[in-house]
Amino acid sequence: MRSLSIQKFLTSNIALLYILSGGFVLTTALLGLFVSSVQVPVSAILHIILDNTFGWGWDTQIAKNQEMIIWNIRLPRVLLAFFVGASLALAGAAFQGLLRNPLADPYTIGVSSGASLGAVFALFFQVAIFGLGSFTLPVVAILSGFVSLLVVFGLVRLSSRSLAIETIILAGIIVSAFIGAIVSLIISLSDRDSMTQIIYWLYGSVGMRGWSHVQLIIPFMLLGTFILLYHSRELNALALGEDAADHIGVHVKKGKTYILIGASLLTGAAVAVSGSIGFVGLVIPHLVRLVTGPNHRHVLPLSLLVGGAFLILADLVSRTIIAPEELPIGVVTALIGAPVFALLLIRERNERRG
Repeated sequence: MRSLSIQKFLTSNIALLYILSGGFVLTTALLGLFVSSVQVPVSAILHIILDNTFGWGWDTQIAKNQEMIIWNIRLPRVLLAFFVGASLALAGAAFQGLLRNPLADPYTIGVSSGASLGAVFALFFQVAIFGLGSFTLPVVAILSGFVSLLVVFGLVRLSSRSLAIETIILAGIIVSAFIGAIVSLIISLSDRDSMTQIIYWLYGSVGMRGWSHVQLIIPFMLLGTFILLYHSRELNALALGEDAADHIGVHVKKGKTYILIGASLLTGAAVAVSGSIGFVGLVIPHLVRLVTGPNHRHVLPLSLLVGGAFLILADLVSRTIIAPEELPIGVVTALIGAPVFALLLIRERNERRG
């Protein structure tokens, strides 16, 4: 009863949820910048960021090595973790809303695997698309993820007329397994250095990426976020079913297309810069929806904020829990997300039986 009353209070005070989510982002960002083997005072961290961003510095005694650590290593890492987590959580919220089931996310329906294949293919064959330069990798990953999504839905349509979540997940597992075999083939054909690089990349990490990777993800994240937030009304309508959405004036086919494009942009760009990181798009939107209710006007932006903060926290755990060694961030999110995913499956089945 107490949990229900808390949920009702938070749902009726949506502004408080945004404040709490924003505070969660700021807290995890400061922890990510502060906690490390080399301690830098919070005042020095703020000075370095403000001085390099706006020229508002006040402390002339900051050591050069501290400035390099914060500005060139920790800050881009924290920002990249936020952008990747926000992208995956937002894409997961969109897929869950579109399919009307909290068990859907880019990882379980094969989009993440498709994007991984595209990125590995681009890395292995050193693909360079004329005019794109460094943006070749995310573009190839996005296109590959979208093709993988089309293949999954094609398999579902061939096997069943309805978009049942079990069928979609089964098709996603089939496509992911096939893609995994292709990736394994590419790895086996790689030399030792390339093999190590690809395998470590597949585990997922935001370490040692730098500002160049932050610049790579930003345009795709902004575009994908704009598309999904703009079409939050369609997601709310589709929650009632496609026929009901059509009756209230929503162009179902067009809306679904834009939502799939936006979610694929976010997933592909996130995978291209960080590797395959599972379960963020599954766990975060589901938890946000439990608190806020089904309205995607709030589910989408709050998933973005909480997902970004969650991945900053997961990255902090990955680089401190066995310091000075570092765990791939995908391992941390899987250790958290897999049990939650199992609980969601059990809960979903029990609800259907009830």
